[in-house]
Amino acid sequence: MLYLVGFMGSGKSVVSKRLSNISGCKLIDTDNYIEDKYDRKINDIFANSGEEAFRNMETEALREISSKGRMIVSCGGGIVIKKENVDIMKKSGKIVYLKATPQTVFERVKHSSNRPILNGNMNVEFIKNLMDKRSDYYDGAADYIVDTDGKSIEDIAGEILIFANNYDII
Repeated sequence: MLYLVGFMGSGKSVVSKRLSNISGCKLIDTDNYIEDKYDRKINDIFANSGEEAFRNMETEALREISSKGRMIVSCGGGIVIKKENVDIMKKSGKIVYLKATPQTVFERVKHSSNRPILNGNMNVEFIKNLMDKRSDYYDGAADYIVDTDGKSIEDIAGEILIFANNYDII
């Protein structure tokens, strides 16, 4: 099991799709999994049930996903905040942290409306502050870190494949 973590806009979705295509390994996106399981959009969950309810759904989703065998898992940006989530991922696979600068994240997400934490706060300063709050969680969870700034999807995927092959995880 290979888990991709990182701040929103770090490239988890596009890189995990590329890794799945290259390796032939199944891909699961935790946010999509939650939306399908609960038949609700993430924005709706945040707006009507709150972040804590979403984080609990995320943990339940990880418990279910972690038992499914070899696959690539693209995780939601805040998944590493809960120690229980990191423990689940560590027990069942390896965690790759896709790292990007606040400016890069802003450029990638500035036209997105499906980032509930950034709604009303779509600016580099807010992104930087939130990234600073989460950086220790990402660093602490990571088995491997990939800086994504200025790299192509192919280069990032290639770097992760070398890591994954060393551990025979996908």
